[in-house]
Amino acid sequence: APYSVTKHGAVAFAEWLSLTYRHRGIKVHAICPQGVRTDMLTAAGSAGELVLAPGAIEPDAVADALFEAMDTDRFLVLPHPEVAGYYQARAADPDRWMGNMNKLQQKWEA
Repeated sequence: APYSVTKHGAVAFAEWLSLTYRHRGIKVHAICPQGVRTDMLTAAGSAGELVLAPGAIEPDAVADALFEAMDTDRFLVLPHPEVAGYYQARAADPDRWMGNMNKLQQKWEA
């Protein structure tokens, strides 16, 4: 829970910063990779192995995605293209998304 809650809080804070200060020339980017090959991924245990490790990318790829977003003035940085679909699915049908995420949680616990 701590990672998920702080990630959501960080994205919300980045949104607030962007909405509040953009007109002053301050640009904010929210970087939301799915899995990055770092010690944090290794420490994620079975959740990392099941969901994140198969499509994990190198930190350099995350940096490249950030620089591209900066060049194109894009707020949300999604180094894994499939994450955009997750955002869309969650917004379109939150109940279905929650049910599917619960199924994934059950796989982790099995």
